[in-house]
Amino acid sequence: MFKILIIDDDKNIRYVMKERLELERYTVITASDGVEALDILDKTHVDLVIVDIMMPKLNGYEFTEELRTFNQDLPVLMISAKDLPRDRMKGFISGIDDYMTKPINSEELLLHIKALLRRAKMVNEQKLQIGSITLDYNTQLVIRGEEKIELPQKEFMLLFKLLSSPNQIFTRIQLMDEIWGYDCDTATDTVTVHISRLRKRFEGWNEFELKAIKGLGYKAEIKI
Repeated sequence: MFKILIIDDDKNIRYVMKERLELERYTVITASDGVEALDILDKTHVDLVIVDIMMPKLNGYEFTEELRTFNQDLPVLMISAKDLPRDRMKGFISGIDDYMTKPINSEELLLHIKALLRRAKMVNEQKLQIGSITLDYNTQLVIRGEEKIELPQKEFMLLFKLLSSPNQIFTRIQLMDEIWGYDCDTATDTVTVHISRLRKRFEGWNEFELKAIKGLGYKAEIKI
């Protein structure tokens, strides 16, 4: 059974969310701030984190940034009353995977959780399925029926990253740091070049589209 960590300084929210998720047979652990949550993660395996932004000691942004220094794969869903684009963008830059605005609809929350867990499972298995398309991380192949396209490593990693988180906007700096590495001295324009190559390779494929978001970065849209 999946284990979910809820981090929120409001005990009522923790209680209500915990009760609802346990009805769905999730195992739930709670923490009142980011420091307590990091201590839990140091001792306990968790499959997904739900984190609020405004908390004492360590807020949601700071918690996520700290988490990403030692765990790049754990799905993080940020929830907050903040609903401005800059708040969402700051969350994604810090390393979250999804964002929901309070008040939270419990049924929508469950859909977000299921999607994040499904995505994490696919990434852990090193394969990603988009309709009839398979991205195989081990072979760097994109397979559709009898068609097989072997991509250069960076192009494959970039495509895999974007398709693993459909509709999530990634800045060029985020993509550079994760795929080329923090110490890379290559200009961020190389992301644009690789996106252009991927678009050309897969033009005519109707299952997905790589889109540039002006002033922000890039995202993948699933069309099926």
